[in-house]
Amino acid sequence: MDVISNLGLGFAVALTIQNTAYCFIGVLLGTIIGVLPGIGPVTTVAMLLPISFTLQPESALILLAGIYYGAQYGGSTTAILVNIPGEASSVVTTIDGHQMARQGRAGPALGIAALGSFFAGCAATLLIALAAPPLATIALQFGPAEYFSLMVCGLIAAVVLARGSLLKAVAMVVLGLLLGLVGTDVNSGARRFNFGTTGLADGIEFVALSMAIYGIAEVIYNIEKQQTASIVTGAVGRVWPSVSDLKRCTGSILRGTALGAILGVLPGGGALLASFAAYTLEKKVATPPRHFGYGDVRGVAAPESANNAGAQTSFIPMLTLGIPGNPTMAMLIGALMIHGIAPGPRVMTDRPELFWGLIASMWLGNLMLVVLNLPMIGVWVKLVRVPYRLLYPAIIAFCCVGAYTINNKPFDLFVMGFFAIFGYVALKLDCEPAPLILGFVLGPMMEENLRRALLISRGDPMIFLQEPISLAFLVAAAALLIVIAAPAVRLKRAEALNE
Repeated sequence: MDVISNLGLGFAVALTIQNTAYCFIGVLLGTIIGVLPGIGPVTTVAMLLPISFTLQPESALILLAGIYYGAQYGGSTTAILVNIPGEASSVVTTIDGHQMARQGRAGPALGIAALGSFFAGCAATLLIALAAPPLATIALQFGPAEYFSLMVCGLIAAVVLARGSLLKAVAMVVLGLLLGLVGTDVNSGARRFNFGTTGLADGIEFVALSMAIYGIAEVIYNIEKQQTASIVTGAVGRVWPSVSDLKRCTGSILRGTALGAILGVLPGGGALLASFAAYTLEKKVATPPRHFGYGDVRGVAAPESANNAGAQTSFIPMLTLGIPGNPTMAMLIGALMIHGIAPGPRVMTDRPELFWGLIASMWLGNLMLVVLNLPMIGVWVKLVRVPYRLLYPAIIAFCCVGAYTINNKPFDLFVMGFFAIFGYVALKLDCEPAPLILGFVLGPMMEENLRRALLISRGDPMIFLQEPISLAFLVAAAALLIVIAAPAVRLKRAEALNE
């Protein structure tokens, strides 16, 4: 009954005219940036962080969350019709989705993608509503030692699941942790790592850093890529899939939803990992006849269901523990901090209207996305033909204005320029920026909990091993490092990432 009454509170918040409008704007923007290759949800959320500062916390979080899960819908449209995944998690959809489009079955492919996404999104949101309260109750029992060990485990998991070299991922995490410590020490009042610059007395501005890496550096990096589009020029035709298609895809949608819901909770996992895992699983368990790679509708249903379920359940660690599982969740935690809200389990008890309003808005947003995507397919195909070079100056200008308006400090623009160059060099060296952002967000919280734990234990570091929950997290982190260090596991990981 508590869940029903809490959802009643959530829908009362989400169904206000203002929040419904922001939910619609969020999912619409998410669909658009999902359609446009090279502009992901992280870039868009980073650019809109300054605007969210002017909104109520509930409206800001509903808007930014809508962009994230809305992008999963939009990415499938161009993946099927144009053979260009608008979102990274839609890469797998191109394999069978575009083959279906070339065979004149673009309509059923788009229809099954939308229906699978809608079901997975609704089911995963229900899972959040049911799982979040008990998780938050458990998290309220956490002390400083448990929180520190949890963050260590989260960062290790993010390193393991990051693309590319493990050594580079570890280096980016450590660099992110160091950048998060720049500024004034809250305990002693001493300034650290500011090189005598007064502009860094309050630390590096999160908005400037995130805009630099995801709003400028990644856009410059993407503009170098030459993408060849194989656009299906024929009519889309009847979008609603046939009864036989629905029967064949029912198991795929259920399996993709379940797998995506589980993998979405993992740090560093989310929609991308879920879509690859669901497609791999489907190829192994699907009943004959199998035509994967040649237009099998189950090759669209499984990954699309998985990436949407993974996108939704990635909110669970962010909402209940204050731990970002991916860069977009780190941005949302940054948005909470901008509004003076400490992320973590107390959000549910101290700000129930924010917590449950966000969850209720996800159901509303998923319904809006189905209505938006299918009737407007022609618009999205025309949108993808806009030259990417025309979008680039607008993104640069938007980032500069946004970084300045947060604190009205010209110094933040220099910070953004420096990290834009750094981010571009990092991308050229195949250093993924996501671990750096996660380390930057978690760094100050890790330091605070480390100090609190050592104060409680009078400087005895054994407190991290004496507390059972803390010990369990540290053992899990050590096990992850040992497993990934095994040569056979490293080889399998490299093969999976290359594929």
